[in-house]
Amino acid sequence: MSDFQKYKKTRMKKDPEFWNGYDERLETFKLGILLKQARLEAGLTQEEIAKRLRTTKSVVSRMENHSTDIRLSTLEKFAKAVGRKIHVALR
Repeated sequence: MSDFQKYKKTRMKKDPEFWNGYDERLETFKLGILLKQARLEAGLTQEEIAKRLRTTKSVVSRMENHSTDIRLSTLEKFAKAVGRKIHVALR
């Protein structure tokens, strides 16, 4: 059992409500990480991305750190700004 699994098991006993919607929050977190990683690999700052997207640094920061309710068209623009493409899959 991994440390995370042990933590989760302990936390579930103490606060079962915490885990409601956990999977959805995890996917949102992963998306933000992917956006930040792509930006860094492109060698760009949040300010530079913001200029390319015609928005503000705070909007880019929110996308990377609290990436809920981002339109697909916005993700496509972000991907283009960092020289990438979006691939969408249903599982």
